[in-house]
Amino acid sequence: MRLILILITVTLALATPTFAHPGVDSVVSFNAGLGHPLTGLDHITAMVAVGMWAAAKGNRALWVWPLTSLVVMLIGGALGLAHITVPLVEPGILASVIILGLMVGSAVNPPVWIGAAIIALFALLHGHAHGTELPETVNGVEFVAGFASATAVLQAIGIGLALALQRSASVPLSRASGALCVAIGAGLYAGVL
Repeated sequence: MRLILILITVTLALATPTFAHPGVDSVVSFNAGLGHPLTGLDHITAMVAVGMWAAAKGNRALWVWPLTSLVVMLIGGALGLAHITVPLVEPGILASVIILGLMVGSAVNPPVWIGAAIIALFALLHGHAHGTELPETVNGVEFVAGFASATAVLQAIGIGLALALQRSASVPLSRASGALCVAIGAGLYAGVL
């Protein structure tokens, strides 16, 4: 039931309204940013994996890793908005899907700071990509707020999924979800997804 409520909330939030009055550009810009991360299988997969890996690690990682991801993604978005070049963005994003999937599927349990550093690197690349893809017709700050909000929801879905799998003592399903991330990354790399 909670998943249905979350999906309904996300769907309603992504609906872009049409306004007959001027001065509503901020809503459109926010909604554009909110919807943007949901158009890329790479971002969806990586951010859900961040949440799942954080939940699997537990304790401080449960909030440090998603928060690190969001903050550093915003920094990357600012770099992209400023047209500051960051090398290897697209290959790094592809690697993030595969590596984060391996972390979840293999139940890798690093110290919190190492996990945060890995996540920060990937978040910088994801944020930069979103910042450079900013549509010309939207407000940058509101767009960034929208894509950060969508990312937080994706991470929360990952956390909820991992906690539900832990509660059901379904280690094989938890590992399989990591393997699915790796398969998606491989499919993106091969150009079939």
